[in-house]
Amino acid sequence: MMIEDGHLPDATLLLDADGELAPSDEKRVHAHLSACWRCRARRAELELAIQEFVRMHRAHFEPMVPAADGPRALLKARMAASTLPTRRPWLPRVFFNTAWIAVFAVLILSFIFGRITAEKSRLLHRSAIVFAPESELTPGATVLTDKAAVCAAPDIKNKSVTLVVQQQVFAEYGITGNDPAKYEVDYLVTPALGGSDDIHNLWPHSYNAVWNARVKDDLEDRLREMVCQGQIDLQSAQRDIATDWIAAYKRIFHTDEPMQRQ
Repeated sequence: MMIEDGHLPDATLLLDADGELAPSDEKRVHAHLSACWRCRARRAELELAIQEFVRMHRAHFEPMVPAADGPRALLKARMAASTLPTRRPWLPRVFFNTAWIAVFAVLILSFIFGRITAEKSRLLHRSAIVFAPESELTPGATVLTDKAAVCAAPDIKNKSVTLVVQQQVFAEYGITGNDPAKYEVDYLVTPALGGSDDIHNLWPHSYNAVWNARVKDDLEDRLREMVCQGQIDLQSAQRDIATDWIAAYKRIFHTDEPMQRQ
């Protein structure tokens, strides 16, 4: 069920979205999704694409359906058409229907992802200050999901990232034209909470942002304390910091602004 990089393939995610997985497979898939933000984000992308396709399909084809108050006229038109000479098409009609639907789906998906990419590029070039990661690029990744293992490990801060990986992160976020020294390649889920050094868990965090990496450090330290003291479970802490770390900070510290560091 897994592909080589340890994530669920699109075919499996689509089957799960349609509710067509076998019960045993569904259980394993949901267990994986609960711990893998990358797969969860990809599943959301696929569901969005399907919803948009259905919406566009309805908008295009439903106006072609005849009104319900004219069944007699429709019947007469069909009977008249049946008396005309017909030629056998060189390919079955179903082929044309399927082909056109497939072409239409490809065009719609290309349009959706093109808009997403263009909007992302526009935002990144408009402002060089990045205080929250892009979910498509940095959904988060973990290597530890067991509380005992996390709390038994040293309370390590974010590990240094190699120059090669840093360059990959900057390139993904379109920051090649800005000064890399103005950013910290930050971990979305800190290693102190079981976070991985996978590139999907890294993002360029601006030093000049109000919600900068030092503010996030305070949240990481507090969440680890809460996990190890049994005030919150590890999976919830990982999910909160990966989904919206600023909202988690405001909720835990009961403030709308970053607190002054001691």
